[in-house]
Amino acid sequence: MNVIVIPDGAMIIVPLIEKNGHTYLSPTNFSKYNNEVDLDPDFKVNLSSETPSGVRGIISLLIPLLEKADAAIVLGQRPADYEPMYDVLNELILFCGNGCNNAHSLAVKIVSNLNIPVLKLAYPTTRDEIIDLITKVNLFLKDFDSSVGDDLDCDLVNKREKVSLDEFKKIIG
Repeated sequence: MNVIVIPDGAMIIVPLIEKNGHTYLSPTNFSKYNNEVDLDPDFKVNLSSETPSGVRGIISLLIPLLEKADAAIVLGQRPADYEPMYDVLNELILFCGNGCNNAHSLAVKIVSNLNIPVLKLAYPTTRDEIIDLITKVNLFLKDFDSSVGDDLDCDLVNKREKVSLDEFKKIIG
């Protein structure tokens, strides 16, 4: 099976794909595979004229791979209050950079609309969450069951507990 990862190059996930006997599709060749990118001028994606060129560039690299993809693994965005566990270089190698948040969100939306299994995982912030992420990826790659993913909201972050109206009035009151 061909699996894409968003963000591309999250090296904590890529070796697990190969270990489980699948192929990692990469538009930027971060893997050891020689993935050929054929930018098809006939493939159309409707983007607003206001869409920044960087977003257009990232999506244009992703689109040709979507036709070949059998599954996708999506790593959510880094929390705003995140305290890095490692130095900057190791964080980039393990989890990759999201790049532009707009490009990340658009790529996730496009992948979610495909008829393929998608595993959505929250960005790990502790050692235990990293171990849990590896376990979930391995479970997903065995039978492509998306239910092993995290319960994320539309912004790919863990859902927060709702505050009752009375508590909210006390907070702002």
